Amino acid sequence: MVQDDEEPDDGAVPLHHEDSVKNRYVPSVAALSIIRPSIGGQQTIADRAKVAMQGYLNRFLGNLDIVNSQEVCRFLEVSRLSFLQEYGPKLKEGYVMVKHLSNISQDSDVSCFPCNWFHCCNNSWKKVWSVLKPGFLAFLDDPFNNKPLDIMIFDILPYSNGDGGTKIFLADPVKERNPLRYTFKVTSGNRSILLRTTSSAKVKAWVTAINEASLRPLEGWCCPHRFGSFAPIRGLTEDGSQAQWFVDGQAAFEAIATSIQDAKSEIFITGWWLCPELYLRRPFDSFSTSRLDSLLEEKANQGVQIYVLLYKEVSLALKINSLYSMRRLFKIHENVRVLRYPDHFAARVYLWSHHEKLVIIDYKICYIGGLDLCFGRYDTPEHKVGDCPSVIWPGKDYYNPRESEPNSWEDTMKDELDRKKYPRMPWHDVHCALWGPPCRDIARHFVQRWNHAKRTKAPNEHGIPLLMPHHHMVLPHYMGRSKEIDIDEKKDKDKRKGIGRQDSFSSESPMQDIPLLLPQEADGLDTSNGDHTNLSENFPLSQKLEHETLVSDTQMKGFQDEVVPLNLGAQPVANALDDWWETPEETNDDITLEYGEVGPRTTCHCQVIRSVSQWSAGTSQPEESIHTAYCSLIEKAKHFIYIENQFFISGLAGDDIILNRVLEALYRRILQAHKDQKDFRVIIVMPLLPGFQGGLDDGGAATVRALTHWQYRTISRENHSILDNLEAILGPKTQDYISFYGLRSHGRLYENGPVATSQVYVHSKLMIIDDRIAFIGSSNINDRSLLGLRDSEIGVLIEDKEYVDSLMNGKPWKAGKFSYSLRCSLWSEHLGLHAGEISKISDPVADTTYKDLWSATAKENTRIYHEVFACIPNNQIHSRAALRQSMVHWKEKLGHTTIDMGIAPDKLVCHENGEIKIIDPIDRLKSVKGHLVSFPLEFMREEDLRPAVIESEFYVAPQVYH
Repeated sequence: MVQDDEEPDDGAVPLHHEDSVKNRYVPSVAALSIIRPSIGGQQTIADRAKVAMQGYLNRFLGNLDIVNSQEVCRFLEVSRLSFLQEYGPKLKEGYVMVKHLSNISQDSDVSCFPCNWFHCCNNSWKKVWSVLKPGFLAFLDDPFNNKPLDIMIFDILPYSNGDGGTKIFLADPVKERNPLRYTFKVTSGNRSILLRTTSSAKVKAWVTAINEASLRPLEGWCCPHRFGSFAPIRGLTEDGSQAQWFVDGQAAFEAIATSIQDAKSEIFITGWWLCPELYLRRPFDSFSTSRLDSLLEEKANQGVQIYVLLYKEVSLALKINSLYSMRRLFKIHENVRVLRYPDHFAARVYLWSHHEKLVIIDYKICYIGGLDLCFGRYDTPEHKVGDCPSVIWPGKDYYNPRESEPNSWEDTMKDELDRKKYPRMPWHDVHCALWGPPCRDIARHFVQRWNHAKRTKAPNEHGIPLLMPHHHMVLPHYMGRSKEIDIDEKKDKDKRKGIGRQDSFSSESPMQDIPLLLPQEADGLDTSNGDHTNLSENFPLSQKLEHETLVSDTQMKGFQDEVVPLNLGAQPVANALDDWWETPEETNDDITLEYGEVGPRTTCHCQVIRSVSQWSAGTSQPEESIHTAYCSLIEKAKHFIYIENQFFISGLAGDDIILNRVLEALYRRILQAHKDQKDFRVIIVMPLLPGFQGGLDDGGAATVRALTHWQYRTISRENHSILDNLEAILGPKTQDYISFYGLRSHGRLYENGPVATSQVYVHSKLMIIDDRIAFIGSSNINDRSLLGLRDSEIGVLIEDKEYVDSLMNGKPWKAGKFSYSLRCSLWSEHLGLHAGEISKISDPVADTTYKDLWSATAKENTRIYHEVFACIPNNQIHSRAALRQSMVHWKEKLGHTTIDMGIAPDKLVCHENGEIKIIDPIDRLKSVKGHLVSFPLEFMREEDLRPAVIESEFYVAPQVYH
């Protein structure tokens, strides 16, 4: 064999000091005997040459000492990462020079001898082994190392350079002044890296390979997908995409604890607030080992790598004390790594937060939704207000931020509230578990955020590693794959066969390892002309939907039609979605659903959507796919929309203060229903008051008043509110289309103790449409969560593939198994229904459900609570003066009440049939059904609740509150 002059060695190979086989000298020129040709024997010569070459290679590759050398790795372009299934198929690899990777050891520097004395060379160029995978470009010390020195995770690229001209690519060649230097640049997110190789041909090969990997249709990470999301729609084939819902903390925390205990390799956790002393199972005395720090310590001792990404709060504004949490976690084990982000002064981020709530186990299952792993979140569907003596909620977990926020978290088992005087604030939330490719998409988001925080906060901290995202290893459906590869199962088989990747490269390279190199043709599917219509046989959506969705997913321009919030008056959103919820093609009429705290594990279409930007994830441009999805889904809803959210702050078209357009989408959809003379319902459940400390009239409660102002501005006050604008057109019929509700609970604080009430704090971030599609995530309905540039958020859009028989406005309807069971579970809890009464709520649009049951129950519960407690908020108090007067009256009468007047008198005077009766208030409260109450639209209607000039909150940017 003759060495190719066009492929010279990429510089001297740095030698390691340890004596290992990988440093064994292997000549770069093969020592083959010369085969002299004879006249007329060309064919014989060719055959003999082939046999000789095969024999040489067999002997060469059969010697592991030779194979495991850097020369052979360079020749074959293989490394320890090449065939690891979790990182995707093998693409291009090789040595390159990269400019300024500060954490590469100096022994890999390439310089001349005089440079050691005179510094005549530029030492910012380092030699590294570069590994290209479908989702990232990693740089290693050498082919035998699997820990990255640096990594570029591919991200969505702008379509053009801003002037509508040149298209942006991930990799581009760079023209150097020195003709002997061959350089190219890779740009992703907010980072650019210069790389050099030894020939223009190699530059072209690298640039082509990187761009092809990043822009591959459907799976390419640099192309925007539906709604502008970084992640494609999963579940278009049987790829293992599954989802399961959880209502309230008890069910979700139990599932999370079980998954942590089952962890084998890695655990990722991120949240707005994390409490290491949180018990995931109750009663806490019976489950002492279920404390979060104990669970993590057990797994860390077993070798599981744990990565925790905390939001670093502004301590003057929030009391969640992430520094304390970080220190507690660091003490657990060296396998627990913790980062807090952002550094406010360095990043110049003071107003925004990281708001995602994620737990990811082994890239196999993840938990996503509204629940942080912190105090106050554990709850049951009963939503008890008392726990005295302490059995369920220990110490500071007996939590009511309306009354008091703890100033210290050092002694978590010490009570913050007097349990005999104050109720806890019950917490209502919705969480979700995901399996398969959607789980990997969410893990990719975590890895992207982790690496961004690592580079910003701890670039030279070797104890905090960079992470590489796993690849879902599913061939796109147009290549014929239908099943996701079970990596853990494959690893187990490898172990049984005695295959050890740490010792040598595995000689086995099944088709799953390199799916893009050996694609299979789909049965009966001609992919040459792009015809995807036959795939609809396996999809529950219409053929038109499937075809157009796939097309728009592969074309960047096609996605632009779905970016609605910027101009809702433009072309209707996502024409490809016109038939989303027409008659499904696949149904299962025999499915029997059980309604409780845990939903059925169902196969479904899933798409991960998020809100991120440069500061939060290092992306090159903001992503607001949650906002876009909200507006698009609302516009395409056929019959009803059900929303639960912690906030409801949005704007109509023309509102230059509130910029998200969820409200505009709702307004237009209701007007369209009125124009079409069709029944359409929008039900919104939200907190009765913001979950911040202080009464509405307290001097230090300007934040509570400000948030209340912005919510009422959205709902029913000023010319920007939806109710005022709808009533101007629809009059009294407005309430037939849209209505607002809250949740409330009651009970004795202890045996024979006072009767108390508290709002059930609605913290869910949920939307269900037509019982066929659901959104669950961390994002509130406000500008902070939806605009992308502010808080970072993540959620999942779940479209059902399995259906059950139901009703919609009196007509037969195929309801989605996931969405329908979730709504029925929530409504049965809110309305206090038993299992045998689910049929009463099967039709969410019919008057018998919406008016006679849902609205009537809310009104009756509201009336009873007002009779017993006169609690706030209520429609009888219109001003702060009236609130002060009422507080004085009840404090004189009772001697003590809560900040929201939540304590009942010992005896209640009732008027019944013209007679005055004195009864125990608990007897009157027995008529309350569930927790549903009406939202008080008239509360504080005479007040301007915005911060006054004399209040410090006046000088805070208004965007903080909305």
